Amino acid sequence: MPMNKTKNIKIILGISYILIISIFLWFFFQNFSIQDFTSYELIKTNRDTLEGIKNENIILSSILFFFGTIIWVLLLGFGSPIFLVGGFIFGKWLGSVLVIFGLSTGATFLYMFANFFFKDIVEEKFSKKFSNLTDKFKKNEFIFFLIYRFVGGIPFFISNILPTLFNIKLKNFFLGSVLGMAPQLFVGVSLGSGLSKILEDNQEPPTFLELIFTPDIYLPISGIIILVIIAIYVRKFFFK
Repeated sequence: MPMNKTKNIKIILGISYILIISIFLWFFFQNFSIQDFTSYELIKTNRDTLEGIKNENIILSSILFFFGTIIWVLLLGFGSPIFLVGGFIFGKWLGSVLVIFGLSTGATFLYMFANFFFKDIVEEKFSKKFSNLTDKFKKNEFIFFLIYRFVGGIPFFISNILPTLFNIKLKNFFLGSVLGMAPQLFVGVSLGSGLSKILEDNQEPPTFLELIFTPDIYLPISGIIILVIIAIYVRKFFFK
């Protein structure tokens, strides 16, 4: 493909991407306000509404959430709110399955997109900085990508396009994402599930201490702290 044609395609894609995000954000803020996310009563009401919709057709709700997660990753590039929402709506177990596979699928599509259109840009920006990792990935691509996913520490969008430097095979990218992100996502989904349970059990908002010392909250938070500590030591050992 001629250089100018490739450049024009990238410009068109970039403008389209920004336009889609702008439309999404406009629609979001047209339909939601800050009060919707800060009022306990409104959050509880919305939670009950979502619970009713889910219970009416859990299969359809699960499918819509799964594909919504993929679209969210492709459009916005990050997954932070998704695991909380997944646990909040679907609970710890089903929520974990939907979030882990939804985020991993969305991340894989984002990687494919970046590898096809923006590989040269990624190499120009990051190849020197991460050149020391190339040999590690060549030794055992799947294992090192699995560890790469587990330790995190890089913005989700960047972590999905950076592997274009190492030519990760699609199956290794997907499976490494599923297995590597599963521990963190399970803990995050559990936190979202705990928040939903608190709303279900309390008509009035609990105090901060009551919230923190609820097992559904402090256990996931403890899990997050433990995973962060493990990830720090794993990163030092494998990526030094």
